[in-house]
Amino acid sequence: MIRLTTSGLDIGYDDRLIVKNLNIAIPQGKITALVGANGSGKSTILKTMARIMNPSQGSVLLDGKSIHKQSTKEVAKQLAILPQNPTAPDGLTVAELVSYGRFPYQKGFGSMSKEDRSIVQWAIEATGMTDFADRPVDHLSGGQRQRAWIAMSLAQETDILFLDEPTTFLDMAHQLEVLHLLQKLNATNNRTVVMVVHDLNHATRYAHHMIAIKTGVVVGEGSPAEVMTPDIMREVFNIEADIVPDPRTGVPLCLPYALAGQPAADKVAIKRSAEQEKTLTAAGA
Repeated sequence: MIRLTTSGLDIGYDDRLIVKNLNIAIPQGKITALVGANGSGKSTILKTMARIMNPSQGSVLLDGKSIHKQSTKEVAKQLAILPQNPTAPDGLTVAELVSYGRFPYQKGFGSMSKEDRSIVQWAIEATGMTDFADRPVDHLSGGQRQRAWIAMSLAQETDILFLDEPTTFLDMAHQLEVLHLLQKLNATNNRTVVMVVHDLNHATRYAHHMIAIKTGVVVGEGSPAEVMTPDIMREVFNIEADIVPDPRTGVPLCLPYALAGQPAADKVAIKRSAEQEKTLTAAGA
C-alpha cells in the first residue's frame, strides 16, 4: 500500500529549479533511502515531502490529499521529521524534549494529559533513553542525542518518519546505534522511514527501497539490488565501482575504485598498487 506520493513536483530556490517533474511513491511500512551526490537535491526533496518547503509546482499527496493544503497540526499527526543537526535549548532535558512531540495533540496552552505522559515514557523506553531522561540534551554523546530526537519524533505517534542524514558527524559505533534503532522501529512498529543517506552501504544494508537522485531527477528506483549497479553508480556518483554481495546478508555492497572516465593507465596503476599491497601483507604474515 502507498500512502505518500509526489505528482509532477517542481522545487526551486528563487529562480533556480532544483527538482523537476518528480514522481515517486514511498512504500508503506518500509525503509526508503534517498541517495545521490552532494547538491543532487535529495535533502530538498525530503524537506518538501515533509512540508518544510513549498513546491513551485505539483504536489505531495498523503492518502491522495495534498499535504501543503492541510493544517500543520493535522500533518504533524501523520508524519514527523528529524532535520540535519537539530539543536535543543541549553539545559533542556531529554524528557522535556520528547514531550514536545505531543504538541500536535494539545489544545491551546493546556498541559499534557495522562495519555501524553504515557506516550512520552514509551518513546523514551523504546529508544533506550530511560537512564538519560533527566539529563540535559547538550550533555549527551552524539548517538544519545540522536536517539533523544528520534524519541521526540516517536512521541508524535506518526506512521511516517523523515530523517535527513541521521548519522552525519557520528563515529562508526554511533552510526550503527542509530541505524539499528531505525531498523528496530520499522520492524516492531511498522513505521515508514524515509531517510537521506550519505553512505551507500548503509543504504543497502538498512533500506528496503532506494531512490537514486541526480540533479533533481530519479535515475534509479527499487530494491537495493536494482539500484546498486555499476551503471547507476557511474551516472549518479561519477565513479567506477565493483558491486559485491555482503558475505553476511547478501545485500549489494559498493566498492569504488576509480572516477568515471579515468584513463585506463591510471586504473591499471591502482590495480597494481592493490596487488603489491596484498603481496606485502602476505609476506609480512
